[in-house]
Amino acid sequence: MLSAVLAAALGITVASVATTASAADIPVSQGKTATASSVESAAFPASAAVDGNAGTRWSSTFADPQWLQVDLGSTQTINQVVLNWEAAFASAFTIQTSANGTSWTNISPVTAGQSGVQTLNVSGSGRYVRMNGTTRATPYGYSLWEFQVFANGVNPSPSPSTPSLPTSDTPDLGPNVRIFDPSTSAATIQTAVDQAFNAQLRSPTAQFGTQRHVFLFKPGTYGRVWANVGFYTTIAGLGLNPDDVTINGAVNVDSGWNYGDESNATQNFWRSMENLSIVPEGGTNRWAVSQAAPMRRVHIKGNLTLAPSNQDNGQGYSSGGYLADSVVDGVVSSGSQQQWYTRDSRIARWDGGVWNMVYSGVQGAPANAFPNPPHTTLATTPVTREKPFLYVDSAGLYRVFVPALRRNSAGANWPNTAGTSIPMREFYVAKPGDSAARINSALAQGLNLFFTPGTYSLNETLRVTRPNTVVTGIGFPTLIPNNGVEALNVADVDGVKVSGLTFDAGTTNSPTLMSIGQPGVHTDHAANPISLQDVFFRIGSSVQGKATTTLAVHSDDTLIDHIWAWRADHGGAPTGWTVNTGDTGVIVNGDDVLATGLFVEHYQKYEVIWNGNRGKTIFFQNEKPYDVPNQAAWIGPRGNGYAAYKVADNVTDHELWGGGSYAYFNVNPSVRVDRAFEVPNRAGVRLRSVLTVSLGDVGTIANVVNDTGGAVPNPAGNTTPRNVVAYP
Repeated sequence: MLSAVLAAALGITVASVATTASAADIPVSQGKTATASSVESAAFPASAAVDGNAGTRWSSTFADPQWLQVDLGSTQTINQVVLNWEAAFASAFTIQTSANGTSWTNISPVTAGQSGVQTLNVSGSGRYVRMNGTTRATPYGYSLWEFQVFANGVNPSPSPSTPSLPTSDTPDLGPNVRIFDPSTSAATIQTAVDQAFNAQLRSPTAQFGTQRHVFLFKPGTYGRVWANVGFYTTIAGLGLNPDDVTINGAVNVDSGWNYGDESNATQNFWRSMENLSIVPEGGTNRWAVSQAAPMRRVHIKGNLTLAPSNQDNGQGYSSGGYLADSVVDGVVSSGSQQQWYTRDSRIARWDGGVWNMVYSGVQGAPANAFPNPPHTTLATTPVTREKPFLYVDSAGLYRVFVPALRRNSAGANWPNTAGTSIPMREFYVAKPGDSAARINSALAQGLNLFFTPGTYSLNETLRVTRPNTVVTGIGFPTLIPNNGVEALNVADVDGVKVSGLTFDAGTTNSPTLMSIGQPGVHTDHAANPISLQDVFFRIGSSVQGKATTTLAVHSDDTLIDHIWAWRADHGGAPTGWTVNTGDTGVIVNGDDVLATGLFVEHYQKYEVIWNGNRGKTIFFQNEKPYDVPNQAAWIGPRGNGYAAYKVADNVTDHELWGGGSYAYFNVNPSVRVDRAFEVPNRAGVRLRSVLTVSLGDVGTIANVVNDTGGAVPNPAGNTTPRNVVAYP
C-alpha cells in the first residue's frame, strides 16, 4: 500500500485494503498495449496511462461515452484496479473485462469517479481490461494519469514510479538572473541594468518580447545605482526584511521611452520591485506604471511619485498600479495616475487622485471621501497572506519565506513577519525548455515549483494536487498552453500558493487558462485558503491567442491578490474582434472569495461573473473591449453589450469597494453598453464608490449600476466620470 507519508506528500487519499504485496508490486497492466476510444491530441495517448509515470496521461475528446483498455497479453484473474484520475474524471463508469477485446463483462458496478487516486476491489478474469466511462464530471474529456490493473491475489501500491528530480539549496537560477552582493562595484551594477534597459529603449518589439531580466541584491548597502526598469524586469532584495538591502539612487519607471507611446506611461506593464529599501536620489523615487507592475514589501526612505515626469504637459498619464506591504517615509504623490490600489502599508501622506484611489489597511491613508476627492478607504483588509519571497540565509543558502495568514490587517507585515521558511531543496527550479511532464513529475515527487524567467510551452496541464504547495516565479515566467489545454489546474485542497506567473493563451482555444478547485465542490478552506498573487493572464500578446475564460475559481475562501486578466487591444501578434477571442476574464463560483486588486479588461462578454456567495472585491479596474465592430455583434442577455462586473441573480451577499469601468469604442464610437455593473437588487449586495468614464468621449455607457448613475459621456465635459457613492 501507499505509505501514509507519501500519501500526505502527494495530497491524495487511497482506500485501505488487506494486502500481502510489497511496495515494489508492479501492476500487470504496466507497459502493456493500451488503446482508447479517442485522444484529445497526440500529446495524450492511451499508452501514457499504463507507463508507470504520473507525469503523463491519457485524455479523451470532450464527449460521452469514452473508454480506455489495456491488453494484458494473457488471461489474468483480476482483483483490484487503481485509477489515478486527473481533475477531468468520470462521474459514472464501470470496469469491464473481455477474453477477446470485443465482448465485455462488468466486474464493477456503475461507479462515481473522483479527482486523484481511486482504488476498486473487483473480481473477474480476462485478457483485456477497460474503464468504460459513460458520464463526464466536467465539460472536458476523461483523463487518467495511470490505469493500474492487479491480478493473481497481488494488491498494489498505487504510487506510480517517478524519477527523482534534482534539487539544491544553492540553485542555478539561469542566465536571465543576475545576483549582486555589496562587494560588487556600483559601476558593474549600473552597466548591467543599463544594458537591459537600453536594449528596450524605443524598441518596437520589447513590449511583447522574449527578454526577461531579474536583478537580485544580497543583504547589504549599495552605492549609487540608477536602475531604469523596463518590460519583464524585476529588481528585488534577498534579505529576510526590506531594510536588509539598501539601494542609494533610484529604481525608476518613467515615460518617454516606450515605442509608439512616448508621451505617457499607460503601457508601462510587466515589471516589479520587491523586498528592498531605497534612499532616493533627490528625495523622491518615481514609479510611473500601469497594470501588472507591483511594488511589494518595499521601504522608500523619502517620497514616492506615481506619475511620469511629463505629467504637467497635459499628456503624461499612468493608469492603474498596486502597492502592498510597504512603508513610504515621505509623501506619496499620485499626480496623473488615474487609479491605484494600496494595501496594508504605512505612508506619511497621500497627495492627489484622478478617478479611483483605493486603500485598505493603509496607515496614513486619506479619509474616505469618494468622489471628491476620489478616495475610498477601508481601515483594514479582511484577509491577507503576503506573497512568498526568495531570500538568502546567514549560511548563504537560498530559501523561500511564506508569510502567514492575517485577518483584519493593517500596516506592513515586517519586520518579524510570521510564516514558514522553506529551503530551496524542497523546490523544483523550472527552466525554459522543461516539459510539462517533467514539471508534473516534480509535483508528483512532492516538490514545490520555482519558475525562473523565460517562456514555457506546455503540451499538457500542470496539476497541483498537494495541499500547501508553493508555485512561484521570478521575472515574469510565461506559460503558454498548446493544443487548447489548460495551463494550470489547482485541486480543491488547502493552502496552495500561486504567485509571480504570466499566462499567454495559445493559438488553439483553451476553455480556461487556469482553474482552482472543482465545479460544484464547496469545501471550507477559511483556515488555510488557496491564494493567487501577481498572476497575469493575456489573450493576444506575443501569441495570437484564444481562451474562453482565463481564470475559473471554484474553491471557497480563495484569495485573489492582484491579478490582471487582459484580452489584448494591441500586441506583437495581430489582435481583433475575431482574432484573439475571449469571453470572460474571471468566473468566481466559490463562496467567501476575496479579491484585492482585480484588473480585468477588454473581454467580449461579461468580464467578471461572480456566482459565489459572500464574495468581496476591494478595487476593480476595467476597460470595455475597444474593438466591438457594431451594436448587432454585441447584444447581451439584458440589452446592449455586457456589464464589466456581473453578480449572479441568485447571489444574496456580495460587496465591492472602489470599482471603475471605462469605455473606448474606437472601432465604432456609436456602440453602447447599457450598464457597467449588473447586480441583483438585494440588501446584502452592496457596491461602494463605483464609477464609469468614456475615454475621450468615445462610446457610451448608459448607466453605472443597473439603471442607476446616468450616462457617460457626461455632458459636464470630456472624460468626466459618473459616480455612484453607494448602491443600493
